[in-house]
Amino acid sequence: MNRLLADLRIVEISAFVAAPLGGMTMAQMGAEVIRIDPIGGGIDHFRWPVAENGTSLYWAGLNKAKRSVALALHKTEGRELAQALATAPGPGGGIVLTNLPPLPGLDYASLKAKRADVILLRLLGNRDGSAAVDYTVNAASGFPLVTGSGGGAPINHVLPAWDIAAGLYLAMALLAAERHRTQTGAGQEVVAALADVALGMVGHLGYIGDIRINGTSRPALGNDLYGSFGRDFGLKDGRRIMVIALTPRQWRGLGRATGLADKFAEACARLGADPDTEAGRFAARDAIAELLSPWCAARTLAEVETAFAGTGVLWGAFQDFATLVASDPRCSPANPMFSEVDQPGIGPYLMPGLPLDFAASPREPTRPAPRLGQDTDAVLAEVLGLSAVQIGKLHDQGVVAGPGR
Repeated sequence: MNRLLADLRIVEISAFVAAPLGGMTMAQMGAEVIRIDPIGGGIDHFRWPVAENGTSLYWAGLNKAKRSVALALHKTEGRELAQALATAPGPGGGIVLTNLPPLPGLDYASLKAKRADVILLRLLGNRDGSAAVDYTVNAASGFPLVTGSGGGAPINHVLPAWDIAAGLYLAMALLAAERHRTQTGAGQEVVAALADVALGMVGHLGYIGDIRINGTSRPALGNDLYGSFGRDFGLKDGRRIMVIALTPRQWRGLGRATGLADKFAEACARLGADPDTEAGRFAARDAIAELLSPWCAARTLAEVETAFAGTGVLWGAFQDFATLVASDPRCSPANPMFSEVDQPGIGPYLMPGLPLDFAASPREPTRPAPRLGQDTDAVLAEVLGLSAVQIGKLHDQGVVAGPGR
């Protein structure tokens, strides 16, 4: 964490991955991010994985460093408080981030009527406003049909890649809109669609052009790298590694490290493939793999690591989450991105912070996610100036709640 955005206040009304990730990214750069949830928790408050007591590790992971306010959003009074928080005066306030359907009083027109320079960032599923989530967007993107070796059912990978990309786009859009407001004094509504994020990347990576220009489509190649050499290999101890040769330097390093340079050259020559080009290495990938497979199969992971050390070979070992957490030094307190955090309702465990180091702002320890409603009273007092008596009445009326609820 750092304090670069400490002058911003963002109200987040969200669920699931994309919008919470966008808000958390801002919070980890110092912005005050106030997440508003319904009393009792929103639709993602108990999402898996969960601790033994049912507390969501997922929710804690995506809401670090935020403040939590619990309001009865089904009541007019609760929505009025949310609107007041969203449009509260101040040079860094008036910013709202959401991926939920707008509630009465929380649409752009209503917010703008209360604060002319308000910024509202909204994430839709599809551009036409119809619902979509990462899994449905990915199904339409083409990627599940080229994931795996082909010939079978599509494989919808479990990484919510489009949610992640959309969340980071939202964070970037928020900063761009706030910069525009600083320069011009004007707020605006910014709308993004999850499907457009995915479709844009399909185009950026050349797959739309491949169809329109070449009339060809990327095939399913398993773990082979498309357009160059890369493949997974089994080792003597049962582990598997991924070996990549994207550049001529990496290719030459692989030949030297394995002692197979001459055999690689002979195999490529027989096929008329130039191994100094990516296209040549891709064309000769099966012949190259036929030579490299027995070399790998005769060695353990430790032996491969020794053989490849300092050679320029690009490679990595496959590992499950348990191995990652137990033995990878990159996922440990040795990495300054991680901190041992005592998360309310769960206990202490390793949590990541911001994966960026800014020279202008020293890194600070990661702050935990709040308990639901933890900051309700403090935010209402600090931002809206409500007295303890007024806040107490709101509790009595069931309009607000603290962490006890």
